[in-house]
Amino acid sequence: MASWTDRVFTLRRGLPLATSLLALGLGSALAAPQQTTPAAAPAKPAPAKPADAGPDPLIGAYLAGRQAQQTRDFTEAASWYEKALAIDPDAPELINRTFLTELCVGHFDRARELAPKVLKLDPSDGMAQLTLVIQHLQQKDAAGAAKLAAALPTDGVHRFIGPFALAWTRMAAGDLAGADMALQGLDKFNGFEPLKAFQLGLLYDFAGQPDKAQQFYDKAISSSQQLNWRLTEAIANFDLRRGRTDQAKQLYKRFLEQNPTSDLAMSVMSSQGTTAPQPLLRNASDGFAEAMFDLASVLNQAETIDLSLLYDRFALAIRPQFPLAQLLLADTLSAENRPDQSLALLGEIPQGTPYYWSARLRAAVNLDTLERSDEAIAQLKTMTAEKPDLIAADAELGDILRNKKRYAESVTAYDEALKRTAADGLPERWSLFYDRGVALERAGEWKRAETDLTHALDLKPDQPMVLNYLGYSWIDRGENLDKGLKMIEKAVELKPDDGYIVDSLGWAHYRMGDYAGATEYLEKAIELVPEDPTINDHLGDAYWQTGRMVEARYQWKRALQFNPQESDVKPIEAKLEHGLNASASPPHGG
Repeated sequence: MASWTDRVFTLRRGLPLATSLLALGLGSALAAPQQTTPAAAPAKPAPAKPADAGPDPLIGAYLAGRQAQQTRDFTEAASWYEKALAIDPDAPELINRTFLTELCVGHFDRARELAPKVLKLDPSDGMAQLTLVIQHLQQKDAAGAAKLAAALPTDGVHRFIGPFALAWTRMAAGDLAGADMALQGLDKFNGFEPLKAFQLGLLYDFAGQPDKAQQFYDKAISSSQQLNWRLTEAIANFDLRRGRTDQAKQLYKRFLEQNPTSDLAMSVMSSQGTTAPQPLLRNASDGFAEAMFDLASVLNQAETIDLSLLYDRFALAIRPQFPLAQLLLADTLSAENRPDQSLALLGEIPQGTPYYWSARLRAAVNLDTLERSDEAIAQLKTMTAEKPDLIAADAELGDILRNKKRYAESVTAYDEALKRTAADGLPERWSLFYDRGVALERAGEWKRAETDLTHALDLKPDQPMVLNYLGYSWIDRGENLDKGLKMIEKAVELKPDDGYIVDSLGWAHYRMGDYAGATEYLEKAIELVPEDPTINDHLGDAYWQTGRMVEARYQWKRALQFNPQESDVKPIEAKLEHGLNASASPPHGG
Protein backbone atom coordinates (compact mmCIF):
# COMPACT_ATOMS: atom_id res chain seq x y z
CA MET A 1 0.00 0.00 0.00
CA ALA A 2 1.13 3.61 -0.49
CA SER A 3 2.98 5.46 2.19
CA TRP A 4 0.07 7.11 4.03
CA THR A 5 -1.83 3.96 4.81
CA ASP A 6 1.35 2.22 5.78
CA ARG A 7 2.51 5.08 7.94
CA VAL A 8 1.27 8.66 8.14
CA PHE A 9 4.60 10.17 9.07
CA THR A 10 8.00 8.61 9.62
CA LEU A 11 8.00 8.85 13.40
CA ARG A 12 9.44 5.47 14.28
CA ARG A 13 12.59 6.89 15.85
CA GLY A 14 10.49 9.07 18.15
CA LEU A 15 8.03 6.40 19.27
CA PRO A 16 9.17 4.45 22.34
CA LEU A 17 6.51 1.82 21.77
CA ALA A 18 8.42 -1.39 21.32
CA THR A 19 5.70 -3.61 22.74
CA SER A 20 2.47 -4.48 20.99
CA LEU A 21 -1.01 -4.29 22.43
CA LEU A 22 -1.02 -8.06 22.60
CA ALA A 23 1.40 -7.70 25.50
CA LEU A 24 0.46 -4.28 26.84
CA GLY A 25 -3.28 -4.26 26.34
CA LEU A 26 -4.61 -7.63 25.31
CA GLY A 27 -2.18 -9.64 27.42
CA SER A 28 -0.74 -8.59 30.74
CA ALA A 29 -2.70 -5.38 31.10
CA LEU A 30 -5.90 -7.29 30.49
CA ALA A 31 -5.13 -9.87 33.12
CA ALA A 32 -6.40 -7.76 35.97
CA PRO A 33 -6.98 -4.06 36.63
CA GLN A 34 -3.94 -2.28 37.99
CA GLN A 35 -5.94 -0.75 40.78
CA THR A 36 -9.43 -0.91 42.18
CA THR A 37 -11.53 1.64 43.91
CA PRO A 38 -11.60 1.48 47.70
CA ALA A 39 -15.27 0.54 47.55
CA ALA A 40 -14.67 -2.50 45.37
CA ALA A 41 -16.04 -5.60 47.05
CA PRO A 42 -13.78 -8.59 47.54
CA ALA A 43 -14.29 -11.40 45.10
CA LYS A 44 -16.84 -13.95 46.24
CA PRO A 45 -15.48 -17.47 46.69
CA ALA A 46 -16.71 -19.87 44.03
CA PRO A 47 -19.20 -22.39 45.35
CA ALA A 48 -17.85 -25.87 45.84
CA LYS A 49 -18.48 -28.12 42.87
CA PRO A 50 -19.47 -31.77 43.16
CA ALA A 51 -16.74 -34.14 42.08
CA ASP A 52 -18.82 -35.46 39.17
CA ALA A 53 -20.06 -32.07 37.95
CA GLY A 54 -17.95 -32.17 34.77
CA PRO A 55 -15.94 -29.31 33.18
CA ASP A 56 -16.52 -25.84 34.57
CA PRO A 57 -18.18 -23.79 31.78
CA LEU A 58 -16.71 -20.56 33.18
CA ILE A 59 -13.14 -21.86 33.10
CA GLY A 60 -13.70 -23.45 29.71
CA ALA A 61 -15.00 -20.22 28.14
CA TYR A 62 -12.23 -18.18 29.75
CA LEU A 63 -9.46 -20.51 28.51
CA ALA A 64 -10.97 -20.64 25.04
CA GLY A 65 -10.97 -16.84 25.00
CA ARG A 66 -7.34 -16.74 26.10
CA GLN A 67 -6.39 -19.20 23.38
CA ALA A 68 -8.21 -17.22 20.69
CA GLN A 69 -6.58 -14.03 21.98
CA GLN A 70 -3.11 -15.55 21.76
CA THR A 71 -3.73 -16.49 18.14
CA ARG A 72 -4.98 -12.94 17.52
CA ASP A 73 -8.49 -14.06 16.66
CA PHE A 74 -10.13 -11.23 18.59
CA THR A 75 -13.60 -11.98 17.22
CA GLU A 76 -13.50 -15.48 18.64
CA ALA A 77 -11.89 -14.22 21.85
CA ALA A 78 -14.63 -11.63 22.40
CA SER A 79 -17.31 -14.28 21.87
CA TRP A 80 -15.80 -16.61 24.48
CA TYR A 81 -15.20 -13.82 26.99
CA GLU A 82 -18.82 -12.74 26.61
CA LYS A 83 -19.92 -16.27 27.46
CA ALA A 84 -17.67 -16.30 30.51
CA LEU A 85 -18.84 -12.84 31.57
CA ALA A 86 -22.46 -13.94 31.36
CA ILE A 87 -21.64 -16.58 33.97
CA ASP A 88 -19.65 -14.25 36.24
CA PRO A 89 -20.61 -10.64 35.35
CA ASP A 90 -18.59 -9.06 38.17
CA ALA A 91 -15.20 -10.68 37.47
CA PRO A 92 -12.71 -7.82 36.97
CA GLU A 93 -10.47 -9.72 34.57
CA LEU A 94 -13.39 -10.77 32.39
CA ILE A 95 -14.75 -7.22 32.30
CA ASN A 96 -11.41 -5.89 31.12
CA ARG A 97 -10.74 -8.61 28.58
CA THR A 98 -14.24 -8.47 27.13
CA PHE A 99 -14.14 -4.70 26.88
CA LEU A 100 -10.85 -4.55 24.97
CA THR A 101 -11.54 -7.45 22.65
CA GLU A 102 -14.95 -6.00 21.78
CA LEU A 103 -13.20 -2.74 20.92
CA CYS A 104 -10.71 -4.60 18.74
CA VAL A 105 -13.49 -6.18 16.68
CA GLY A 106 -15.38 -2.91 16.33
CA HIS A 107 -18.32 -3.61 18.63
CA PHE A 108 -18.34 -0.07 19.95
CA ASP A 109 -21.87 -0.15 21.37
CA ARG A 110 -21.00 -3.14 23.51
CA ALA A 111 -17.69 -1.57 24.58
CA ARG A 112 -19.60 1.55 25.58
CA GLU A 113 -21.83 -0.56 27.86
CA LEU A 114 -18.78 -2.05 29.55
CA ALA A 115 -16.73 1.18 29.83
CA PRO A 116 -18.35 2.37 33.12
CA LYS A 117 -17.62 -1.02 34.71
CA VAL A 118 -14.00 -0.80 33.57
CA LEU A 119 -13.67 2.70 35.01
CA LYS A 120 -15.18 1.57 38.30
CA LEU A 121 -12.33 -0.92 38.53
CA ASP A 122 -9.70 1.50 37.27
CA PRO A 123 -10.67 5.20 36.92
CA SER A 124 -7.48 5.87 34.92
CA ASP A 125 -8.17 3.36 32.12
CA GLY A 126 -7.47 5.34 28.95
CA MET A 127 -9.48 3.22 26.52
CA ALA A 128 -12.60 3.29 28.67
CA GLN A 129 -12.24 7.06 29.10
CA LEU A 130 -11.81 7.51 25.35
CA THR A 131 -14.90 5.40 24.70
CA LEU A 132 -16.97 7.76 26.85
CA VAL A 133 -15.40 10.83 25.17
CA ILE A 134 -16.66 9.52 21.83
CA GLN A 135 -20.06 8.71 23.32
CA HIS A 136 -20.47 12.31 24.50
CA LEU A 137 -19.41 13.62 21.08
CA GLN A 138 -21.98 11.38 19.39
CA GLN A 139 -24.60 12.71 21.79
CA LYS A 140 -23.66 16.30 20.80
CA ASP A 141 -22.35 16.98 24.31
CA ALA A 142 -19.14 18.78 23.31
CA ALA A 143 -18.56 20.28 26.75
CA GLY A 144 -18.89 16.89 28.44
CA ALA A 145 -16.60 15.31 25.86
CA ALA A 146 -13.96 18.01 26.37
CA LYS A 147 -14.11 17.56 30.14
CA LEU A 148 -13.50 13.84 29.80
CA ALA A 149 -10.77 14.39 27.21
CA ALA A 150 -8.90 16.65 29.62
CA ALA A 151 -8.68 13.73 32.05
CA LEU A 152 -7.13 11.26 29.56
CA PRO A 153 -3.79 9.70 30.59
CA THR A 154 -0.63 11.78 30.13
CA ASP A 155 1.71 8.81 30.42
CA GLY A 156 1.70 5.14 29.49
CA VAL A 157 1.05 3.53 26.13
CA HIS A 158 -1.98 5.73 25.33
CA ARG A 159 -0.37 9.05 26.22
CA PHE A 160 -0.50 10.35 22.63
CA ILE A 161 -4.29 10.40 22.45
CA GLY A 162 -4.99 13.21 24.93
CA PRO A 163 -3.88 16.24 22.85
CA PHE A 164 -5.85 15.10 19.81
CA ALA A 165 -8.99 14.27 21.77
CA LEU A 166 -8.88 17.53 23.70
CA ALA A 167 -8.24 19.60 20.57
CA TRP A 168 -11.19 18.27 18.59
CA THR A 169 -13.63 18.14 21.49
CA ARG A 170 -12.81 21.77 22.22
CA MET A 171 -13.26 22.53 18.53
CA ALA A 172 -16.68 20.86 18.70
CA ALA A 173 -17.51 23.33 21.49
CA GLY A 174 -16.35 26.25 19.29
CA ASP A 175 -13.13 26.87 21.23
CA LEU A 176 -10.52 27.31 18.46
CA ALA A 177 -7.91 28.87 20.74
CA GLY A 178 -8.33 26.05 23.25
CA ALA A 179 -8.04 23.49 20.46
CA ASP A 180 -4.79 25.05 19.25
CA MET A 181 -3.45 25.06 22.81
CA ALA A 182 -4.33 21.37 23.23
CA LEU A 183 -2.27 20.39 20.18
CA GLN A 184 0.75 22.16 21.66
CA GLY A 185 0.79 19.26 24.10
CA LEU A 186 2.32 17.16 21.32
CA ASP A 187 5.58 19.09 21.73
CA LYS A 188 6.67 16.82 24.55
CA PHE A 189 6.70 13.82 22.21
CA ASN A 190 9.78 13.43 20.07
CA GLY A 191 9.09 13.30 16.33
CA PHE A 192 5.50 14.56 16.36
CA GLU A 193 6.14 17.94 14.71
CA PRO A 194 4.89 16.94 11.20
CA LEU A 195 1.73 15.40 12.63
CA LYS A 196 1.12 18.41 14.88
CA ALA A 197 1.51 20.80 11.92
CA PHE A 198 -0.86 18.72 9.79
CA GLN A 199 -3.49 18.63 12.53
CA LEU A 200 -3.23 22.39 13.04
CA GLY A 201 -3.66 22.86 9.31
CA LEU A 202 -6.83 20.77 9.40
CA LEU A 203 -8.01 22.66 12.47
CA TYR A 204 -7.70 26.12 10.91
CA ASP A 205 -8.95 24.89 7.53
CA PHE A 206 -12.09 23.60 9.25
CA ALA A 207 -12.39 26.85 11.23
CA GLY A 208 -12.48 28.87 8.00
CA GLN A 209 -9.07 30.53 8.41
CA PRO A 210 -7.32 29.52 5.14
CA ASP A 211 -4.27 31.76 5.56
CA LYS A 212 -3.45 30.23 8.92
CA ALA A 213 -4.19 26.76 7.57
CA GLN A 214 -1.80 27.39 4.68
CA GLN A 215 1.02 28.21 7.09
CA PHE A 216 0.62 24.93 8.93
CA TYR A 217 0.15 22.85 5.78
CA ASP A 218 3.37 24.34 4.40
CA LYS A 219 5.11 23.52 7.67
CA ALA A 220 3.83 19.95 7.56
CA ILE A 221 5.24 19.50 4.05
CA SER A 222 8.59 21.09 4.85
CA SER A 223 9.06 19.00 8.00
CA SER A 224 8.32 15.70 6.21
CA GLN A 225 11.23 14.19 4.32
CA GLN A 226 8.90 12.36 1.96
CA LEU A 227 5.32 13.16 1.06
CA ASN A 228 2.69 10.72 2.20
CA TRP A 229 -0.68 10.26 0.56
CA ARG A 230 -3.00 11.65 3.23
CA LEU A 231 -0.98 14.84 3.60
CA THR A 232 -0.86 15.22 -0.19
CA GLU A 233 -4.57 14.59 -0.57
CA ALA A 234 -5.55 17.00 2.21
CA ILE A 235 -3.43 19.89 0.92
CA ALA A 236 -4.41 19.27 -2.72
CA ASN A 237 -8.03 19.28 -1.58
CA PHE A 238 -7.37 22.59 0.17
CA ASP A 239 -5.74 24.06 -2.96
CA LEU A 240 -8.52 22.90 -5.28
CA ARG A 241 -11.17 24.43 -3.04
CA ARG A 242 -9.31 27.73 -3.28
CA GLY A 243 -9.05 27.54 -7.08
CA ARG A 244 -5.34 26.74 -7.06
CA THR A 245 -5.48 23.91 -9.57
CA ASP A 246 -1.86 24.24 -10.74
CA GLN A 247 -0.52 23.98 -7.17
CA ALA A 248 -2.61 20.87 -6.56
CA LYS A 249 -1.33 19.26 -9.77
CA GLN A 250 2.27 20.06 -8.84
CA LEU A 251 1.76 18.51 -5.42
CA TYR A 252 0.31 15.34 -6.93
CA LYS A 253 3.19 15.21 -9.42
CA ARG A 254 5.73 15.56 -6.62
CA PHE A 255 4.05 12.76 -4.68
CA LEU A 256 4.11 10.40 -7.66
CA GLU A 257 7.78 11.19 -8.31
CA GLN A 258 8.55 10.18 -4.73
CA ASN A 259 6.09 7.26 -4.72
CA PRO A 260 5.97 5.92 -8.29
CA THR A 261 4.30 2.66 -7.23
CA SER A 262 1.32 4.30 -5.52
CA ASP A 263 -1.68 2.90 -7.33
CA LEU A 264 -3.81 4.19 -4.47
CA ALA A 265 -2.89 7.75 -5.43
CA MET A 266 -3.32 7.19 -9.16
CA SER A 267 -6.71 5.55 -8.74
CA VAL A 268 -7.97 8.39 -6.54
CA MET A 269 -6.60 11.04 -8.90
CA SER A 270 -8.14 9.34 -11.93
CA SER A 271 -11.59 9.45 -10.31
CA GLN A 272 -11.56 13.18 -9.59
CA GLY A 273 -14.03 15.36 -11.42
CA THR A 274 -13.69 18.92 -12.68
CA THR A 275 -15.64 20.57 -9.87
CA ALA A 276 -14.07 21.68 -6.60
CA PRO A 277 -14.07 18.85 -4.04
CA GLN A 278 -15.87 18.89 -0.72
CA PRO A 279 -13.79 19.60 2.41
CA LEU A 280 -12.28 16.51 4.04
CA LEU A 281 -13.85 17.36 7.39
CA ARG A 282 -17.58 17.90 7.74
CA ASN A 283 -17.49 18.50 11.49
CA ALA A 284 -15.15 18.40 14.48
CA SER A 285 -15.86 14.70 15.02
CA ASP A 286 -14.39 14.01 11.59
CA GLY A 287 -11.26 15.84 12.74
CA PHE A 288 -11.01 13.55 15.75
CA ALA A 289 -11.49 10.48 13.51
CA GLU A 290 -8.72 11.82 11.28
CA ALA A 291 -6.39 12.15 14.28
CA MET A 292 -7.09 8.59 15.41
CA PHE A 293 -6.49 7.33 11.88
CA ASP A 294 -3.22 9.25 11.71
CA LEU A 295 -2.05 7.60 14.93
CA ALA A 296 -3.16 4.19 13.68
CA SER A 297 -1.17 4.70 10.49
CA VAL A 298 1.95 5.76 12.38
CA LEU A 299 1.72 2.65 14.53
CA ASN A 300 1.03 0.31 11.61
CA GLN A 301 4.22 -1.69 12.02
CA ALA A 302 5.07 -5.07 13.47
CA GLU A 303 5.81 -3.97 17.04
CA THR A 304 2.62 -1.99 17.48
CA ILE A 305 0.16 -3.54 15.02
CA ASP A 306 -2.46 -4.28 17.68
CA LEU A 307 -2.37 -0.71 18.93
CA SER A 308 -2.83 0.44 15.34
CA LEU A 309 -5.83 -1.88 15.02
CA LEU A 310 -7.41 -0.49 18.18
CA TYR A 311 -6.97 3.18 17.18
CA ASP A 312 -8.27 2.50 13.69
CA ARG A 313 -11.37 0.93 15.25
CA PHE A 314 -11.86 4.13 17.25
CA ALA A 315 -11.53 6.20 14.07
CA LEU A 316 -14.30 4.13 12.48
CA ALA A 317 -16.44 4.32 15.60
CA ILE A 318 -16.33 8.10 15.25
CA ARG A 319 -16.69 8.13 11.46
CA PRO A 320 -18.02 4.79 10.13
CA GLN A 321 -17.74 5.75 6.45
CA PHE A 322 -14.03 6.63 6.36
CA PRO A 323 -12.56 4.81 3.35
CA LEU A 324 -8.88 5.27 4.18
CA ALA A 325 -9.42 3.97 7.70
CA GLN A 326 -11.40 1.06 6.26
CA LEU A 327 -8.57 0.25 3.85
CA LEU A 328 -6.01 0.38 6.66
CA LEU A 329 -8.13 -1.93 8.79
CA ALA A 330 -8.64 -4.30 5.87
CA ASP A 331 -4.88 -4.46 5.31
CA THR A 332 -4.32 -5.14 9.02
CA LEU A 333 -6.86 -7.96 8.99
CA SER A 334 -5.28 -9.45 5.87
CA ALA A 335 -1.84 -9.26 7.46
CA GLU A 336 -3.20 -11.07 10.51
CA ASN A 337 -4.55 -13.86 8.26
CA ARG A 338 -8.20 -12.82 8.50
CA PRO A 339 -8.99 -12.54 4.76
CA ASP A 340 -12.68 -13.29 5.26
CA GLN A 341 -13.06 -10.38 7.70
CA SER A 342 -10.99 -8.11 5.46
CA LEU A 343 -13.14 -9.01 2.46
CA ALA A 344 -16.35 -8.23 4.36
CA LEU A 345 -14.98 -4.85 5.44
CA LEU A 346 -13.91 -3.94 1.90
CA GLY A 347 -17.44 -4.69 0.74
CA GLU A 348 -18.66 -1.81 2.91
CA ILE A 349 -16.76 0.80 0.86
CA PRO A 350 -19.37 2.26 -1.52
CA GLN A 351 -18.90 2.40 -5.26
CA GLY A 352 -19.06 6.19 -5.37
CA THR A 353 -15.94 6.78 -3.29
CA PRO A 354 -12.56 7.39 -4.98
CA TYR A 355 -11.18 4.50 -2.91
CA TYR A 356 -13.55 1.92 -4.37
CA TRP A 357 -10.94 0.84 -6.93
CA SER A 358 -8.35 0.18 -4.22
CA ALA A 359 -10.95 -1.73 -2.22
CA ARG A 360 -11.64 -4.02 -5.18
CA LEU A 361 -7.92 -4.68 -5.68
CA ARG A 362 -7.60 -5.75 -2.06
CA ALA A 363 -10.77 -7.79 -2.33
CA ALA A 364 -9.24 -9.73 -5.22
CA VAL A 365 -6.18 -10.54 -3.10
CA ASN A 366 -8.41 -11.77 -0.28
CA LEU A 367 -10.44 -13.89 -2.69
CA ASP A 368 -7.25 -15.53 -3.88
CA THR A 369 -6.12 -16.13 -0.29
CA LEU A 370 -9.47 -17.78 0.39
CA GLU A 371 -8.84 -20.09 -2.60
CA ARG A 372 -11.48 -18.34 -4.64
CA SER A 373 -8.89 -17.58 -7.30
CA ASP A 374 -11.24 -17.87 -10.28
CA GLU A 375 -13.37 -15.09 -8.78
CA ALA A 376 -10.27 -12.99 -8.13
CA ILE A 377 -8.99 -13.44 -11.68
CA ALA A 378 -12.38 -12.61 -13.19
CA GLN A 379 -12.67 -9.48 -11.08
CA LEU A 380 -9.20 -8.27 -12.03
CA LYS A 381 -9.85 -8.86 -15.73
CA THR A 382 -13.01 -6.78 -15.44
CA MET A 383 -11.06 -4.02 -13.71
CA THR A 384 -8.33 -3.93 -16.37
CA ALA A 385 -10.99 -3.27 -18.99
CA GLU A 386 -12.64 -0.54 -16.91
CA LYS A 387 -9.59 1.68 -16.37
CA PRO A 388 -7.00 1.38 -19.15
CA ASP A 389 -4.97 4.20 -17.60
CA LEU A 390 -4.16 2.19 -14.44
CA ILE A 391 -1.80 -0.75 -14.15
CA ALA A 392 -2.47 -2.18 -10.68
CA ALA A 393 -5.13 -4.67 -11.78
CA ASP A 394 -2.86 -6.08 -14.50
CA ALA A 395 0.06 -6.33 -12.07
CA GLU A 396 -2.07 -8.07 -9.44
CA LEU A 397 -3.48 -10.39 -12.08
CA GLY A 398 0.09 -11.27 -13.09
CA ASP A 399 0.99 -12.01 -9.47
CA ILE A 400 -1.96 -14.34 -8.91
CA LEU A 401 -1.42 -16.20 -12.19
CA ARG A 402 2.29 -16.58 -11.46
CA ASN A 403 1.54 -17.99 -8.00
CA LYS A 404 -0.78 -20.48 -9.70
CA LYS A 405 2.13 -21.44 -12.01
CA ARG A 406 0.23 -20.18 -15.02
CA TYR A 407 3.40 -18.50 -16.18
CA ALA A 408 2.52 -17.73 -19.80
CA GLU A 409 -0.73 -16.01 -18.77
CA SER A 410 1.17 -14.21 -16.03
CA VAL A 411 3.66 -12.84 -18.56
CA THR A 412 0.80 -11.56 -20.70
CA ALA A 413 -0.66 -9.66 -17.74
CA TYR A 414 2.73 -8.09 -16.93
CA ASP A 415 3.16 -7.24 -20.62
CA GLU A 416 -0.07 -5.26 -20.50
CA ALA A 417 0.93 -3.48 -17.29
CA LEU A 418 4.27 -2.42 -18.76
CA LYS A 419 2.58 -1.35 -22.00
CA ARG A 420 0.24 0.93 -20.03
CA THR A 421 3.15 2.34 -18.05
CA ALA A 422 5.02 3.26 -21.23
CA ALA A 423 1.92 4.66 -22.94
CA ASP A 424 1.09 6.96 -20.04
CA GLY A 425 4.65 8.15 -19.46
CA LEU A 426 4.61 6.78 -15.92
CA PRO A 427 7.87 6.08 -14.11
CA GLU A 428 9.33 2.70 -14.94
CA ARG A 429 8.79 0.22 -12.12
CA TRP A 430 11.57 -2.16 -11.25
CA SER A 431 9.03 -4.47 -9.61
CA LEU A 432 7.13 -5.08 -12.86
CA PHE A 433 10.29 -6.02 -14.72
CA TYR A 434 11.34 -8.22 -11.81
CA ASP A 435 7.96 -9.94 -11.64
CA ARG A 436 7.84 -10.53 -15.38
CA GLY A 437 11.45 -11.71 -15.31
CA VAL A 438 10.60 -14.32 -12.66
CA ALA A 439 7.57 -15.51 -14.65
CA LEU A 440 9.64 -15.73 -17.84
CA GLU A 441 12.40 -17.68 -16.09
CA ARG A 442 9.87 -20.14 -14.70
CA ALA A 443 8.30 -20.43 -18.16
CA GLY A 444 11.70 -21.39 -19.60
CA GLU A 445 12.27 -18.13 -21.53
CA TRP A 446 15.66 -17.33 -20.01
CA LYS A 447 16.93 -14.72 -22.46
CA ARG A 448 13.85 -12.52 -22.03
CA ALA A 449 13.95 -13.16 -18.28
CA GLU A 450 17.60 -12.12 -18.09
CA THR A 451 16.83 -8.89 -19.95
CA ASP A 452 14.00 -8.02 -17.56
CA LEU A 453 15.95 -8.87 -14.41
CA THR A 454 18.96 -6.87 -15.60
CA HIS A 455 16.73 -3.88 -16.38
CA ALA A 456 15.06 -4.16 -12.97
CA LEU A 457 18.53 -4.01 -11.43
CA ASP A 458 19.38 -0.95 -13.52
CA LEU A 459 16.28 0.77 -12.16
CA LYS A 460 16.92 -0.36 -8.56
CA PRO A 461 20.62 -1.27 -8.18
CA ASP A 462 20.44 -2.21 -4.49
CA GLN A 463 17.22 -4.21 -4.54
CA PRO A 464 17.95 -7.44 -2.62
CA MET A 465 15.31 -9.57 -4.36
CA VAL A 466 16.62 -8.69 -7.82
CA LEU A 467 20.25 -9.16 -6.80
CA ASN A 468 19.38 -12.53 -5.31
CA TYR A 469 17.25 -13.84 -8.17
CA LEU A 470 19.51 -12.76 -11.01
CA GLY A 471 22.69 -13.75 -9.19
CA TYR A 472 21.34 -17.17 -8.27
CA SER A 473 19.96 -17.78 -11.76
CA TRP A 474 23.38 -17.14 -13.28
CA ILE A 475 25.10 -19.50 -10.86
CA ASP A 476 22.42 -22.16 -11.32
CA ARG A 477 23.06 -21.98 -15.07
CA GLY A 478 26.85 -21.95 -14.69
CA GLU A 479 27.11 -18.40 -16.05
CA ASN A 480 28.78 -15.27 -14.63
CA LEU A 481 29.72 -17.23 -11.50
CA ASP A 482 31.87 -14.63 -9.75
CA LYS A 483 29.51 -11.76 -10.57
CA GLY A 484 26.50 -13.78 -9.50
CA LEU A 485 28.10 -14.73 -6.19
CA LYS A 486 28.98 -11.09 -5.44
CA MET A 487 25.40 -10.08 -6.18
CA ILE A 488 23.99 -12.64 -3.75
CA GLU A 489 26.56 -11.63 -1.12
CA LYS A 490 25.40 -8.03 -1.53
CA ALA A 491 21.76 -9.13 -1.17
CA VAL A 492 22.63 -10.92 2.09
CA GLU A 493 24.49 -7.83 3.30
CA LEU A 494 21.37 -5.73 2.63
CA LYS A 495 18.97 -8.30 4.20
CA PRO A 496 20.99 -10.48 6.55
CA ASP A 497 17.87 -11.82 8.31
CA ASP A 498 16.14 -13.02 5.15
CA GLY A 499 16.47 -16.80 5.34
CA TYR A 500 15.60 -17.32 1.69
CA ILE A 501 18.35 -15.02 0.47
CA VAL A 502 20.85 -16.61 2.88
CA ASP A 503 19.73 -19.98 1.46
CA SER A 504 20.55 -18.71 -2.02
CA LEU A 505 24.05 -17.80 -0.91
CA GLY A 506 24.53 -21.22 0.64
CA TRP A 507 23.21 -22.97 -2.46
CA ALA A 508 25.43 -20.81 -4.67
CA HIS A 509 28.46 -22.06 -2.72
CA TYR A 510 27.13 -25.60 -3.12
CA ARG A 511 26.80 -25.25 -6.90
CA MET A 512 30.36 -23.92 -7.04
CA GLY A 513 31.66 -26.94 -5.12
CA ASP A 514 32.32 -25.17 -1.79
CA TYR A 515 30.39 -27.62 0.40
CA ALA A 516 31.85 -26.43 3.70
CA GLY A 517 30.89 -22.82 2.93
CA ALA A 518 27.48 -23.98 1.73
CA THR A 519 26.89 -25.81 5.02
CA GLU A 520 27.72 -22.71 7.05
CA TYR A 521 25.25 -20.48 5.20
CA LEU A 522 22.52 -23.12 4.95
CA GLU A 523 22.68 -23.73 8.70
CA LYS A 524 22.17 -19.99 9.17
CA ALA A 525 19.24 -20.05 6.72
CA ILE A 526 17.58 -22.91 8.60
CA GLU A 527 17.81 -20.91 11.82
CA LEU A 528 15.98 -18.05 10.12
CA VAL A 529 13.34 -20.20 8.36
CA PRO A 530 13.21 -23.57 10.16
CA GLU A 531 10.25 -25.11 8.34
CA ASP A 532 10.97 -24.40 4.68
CA PRO A 533 11.25 -27.68 2.70
CA THR A 534 13.71 -26.33 0.13
CA ILE A 535 16.16 -25.02 2.73
CA ASN A 536 16.01 -28.31 4.66
CA ASP A 537 16.59 -30.20 1.41
CA HIS A 538 19.55 -28.01 0.52
CA LEU A 539 21.12 -28.46 3.94
CA GLY A 540 20.69 -32.23 3.65
CA ASP A 541 22.59 -32.19 0.37
CA ALA A 542 25.38 -30.10 1.88
CA TYR A 543 25.66 -32.42 4.88
CA TRP A 544 25.91 -35.44 2.57
CA GLN A 545 28.70 -33.85 0.55
CA THR A 546 30.66 -33.15 3.73
CA GLY A 547 30.31 -36.71 4.99
CA ARG A 548 27.53 -36.09 7.53
CA MET A 549 25.18 -38.78 6.20
CA VAL A 550 22.98 -39.26 9.27
CA GLU A 551 22.32 -35.51 9.55
CA ALA A 552 21.66 -35.36 5.81
CA ARG A 553 18.90 -37.95 6.02
CA TYR A 554 17.43 -36.15 9.03
CA GLN A 555 17.17 -32.91 6.98
CA TRP A 556 15.61 -34.71 4.03
CA LYS A 557 13.00 -36.22 6.34
CA ARG A 558 12.26 -32.72 7.66
CA ALA A 559 11.95 -31.45 4.10
CA LEU A 560 9.22 -34.04 3.43
CA GLN A 561 7.40 -33.04 6.61
CA PHE A 562 7.06 -29.42 5.48
CA ASN A 563 4.94 -29.96 2.33
CA PRO A 564 7.45 -29.60 -0.50
CA GLN A 565 6.28 -29.04 -4.06
CA GLU A 566 4.94 -32.19 -5.62
CA SER A 567 7.78 -32.31 -8.14
CA ASP A 568 10.34 -32.38 -5.31
CA VAL A 569 8.83 -35.25 -3.30
CA LYS A 570 10.16 -38.21 -5.30
CA PRO A 571 13.74 -36.85 -5.62
CA ILE A 572 13.87 -36.31 -1.84
CA GLU A 573 12.49 -39.80 -1.20
CA ALA A 574 15.12 -41.24 -3.55
CA LYS A 575 17.86 -39.48 -1.62
CA LEU A 576 16.53 -40.86 1.62
CA GLU A 577 16.69 -44.37 0.21
CA HIS A 578 19.93 -44.27 -1.78
CA GLY A 579 21.77 -41.17 -0.60
CA LEU A 580 22.84 -38.34 -2.87
CA ASN A 581 23.55 -39.68 -6.32
CA ALA A 582 26.47 -37.70 -7.60
CA SER A 583 25.24 -38.03 -11.16
CA ALA A 584 21.84 -36.57 -10.40
CA SER A 585 21.35 -32.84 -10.81
CA PRO A 586 20.42 -31.14 -7.55
CA PRO A 587 17.01 -29.45 -7.24
CA HIS A 588 16.56 -25.84 -8.21
CA GLY A 589 16.53 -23.54 -5.20
CA GLY A 590 17.01 -19.95 -4.15
